[in-house]
Amino acid sequence: MKGFVRIVRKSGLFRKICVVILVYFLYCCGVFTHLIEKRFNGEFPLGEESYNEIRSSCLRGIKPDIEPFNTYKYYFKYFASLKCLSESKIKLAIIVKSAIGNFDRRQGIRRSWGFGNRYSDVEMRTVFILGMGDDKELQKRVDKENSEYNDIVQAAFRDDYYNNTIKTLMAYKWAVKYCSDAKFYVFSDDDMYVSIKNVLRFVKNPLDYPDYLEVPVVSLKDSHHYEIRRELRYNKNVPQMLDFELNDKAELYAGYVFQSSRPHRHFWSKWYISLEEYPYDRWPPYVTGGAYILSNVVLHEFYYASQVTQHFRFDDIYISILAYKLNITPIHNDEFYFHKKHFSGNNYKYVIASHGFDNPHELKDFWHHQKTIGNA
Repeated sequence: MKGFVRIVRKSGLFRKICVVILVYFLYCCGVFTHLIEKRFNGEFPLGEESYNEIRSSCLRGIKPDIEPFNTYKYYFKYFASLKCLSESKIKLAIIVKSAIGNFDRRQGIRRSWGFGNRYSDVEMRTVFILGMGDDKELQKRVDKENSEYNDIVQAAFRDDYYNNTIKTLMAYKWAVKYCSDAKFYVFSDDDMYVSIKNVLRFVKNPLDYPDYLEVPVVSLKDSHHYEIRRELRYNKNVPQMLDFELNDKAELYAGYVFQSSRPHRHFWSKWYISLEEYPYDRWPPYVTGGAYILSNVVLHEFYYASQVTQHFRFDDIYISILAYKLNITPIHNDEFYFHKKHFSGNNYKYVIASHGFDNPHELKDFWHHQKTIGNA
């Protein structure tokens, strides 16, 4: 054996084998793929005329005149059609993406932050968006759950991680068809803690939250979000603007924003993406999908824009592509946590949402504690 190794080394075969292994490793890591990516800045296609038409029409409150090619034609088995019927305007429509078997998580949310009658003066509704599976017994439990709570929106697509974009767009479709007049839409995964109190404070002044709660006068001079700044400029001397509301046409797409992330090109990544699927070296600025907020007009803009935008399997990236083509700037706020924020003292005072609450008992206990100390 030692003699064979000496022969291999002397013949140069060993070096060649090492080079081949190294090249293959670099290939699997996506190094060569990164070298031939297109530049996002300057090469990513901006919104065509159809996107301008969509944005203009939605801002005027009319349906865009477009020719759709991507309509996600899945039927709704359950669609909670009466959920948003209300004599007064709904302030928050909360749509929770949930896996079909996560009964305990849904129940935990119903008994904590998703409780619809949390505030007597705020109309809010909560529904859970599900796909479908092959387990008939599981489906029977969903049938019973819906009969009891009437808050299930279930569409006929396979409930799978890589179908999250379909789940999101079916949620948008449901909102446009059955809950189209809510002022804001809160989207969340079923393993999130959400403070509805802080959501309501955030949407009053998304550009300066939570700072505006600590100072008597809101400063708007450094904001580059023109549309929302325009809504706030006449209220700049109102302490904390507690009674101020954004205009119904304000364009809000908010959460934790990654400004300049790169696609994963290494083969073993859960988020691997090929050049054929996405040839550019950067993602558009995107809001992480765990929890985010849309205003009414943006929800409608995204829904109609999706009908003229090719499907993409990562939902948060797909939504960012829609926003980029529509020229809608995502608003970042550090109080949306895509990981589980460490709990200590009163450090959840301004937290809007935090990931990592997949234990429904922990969620309920934590929410009740935050409610007791005035944070939820």
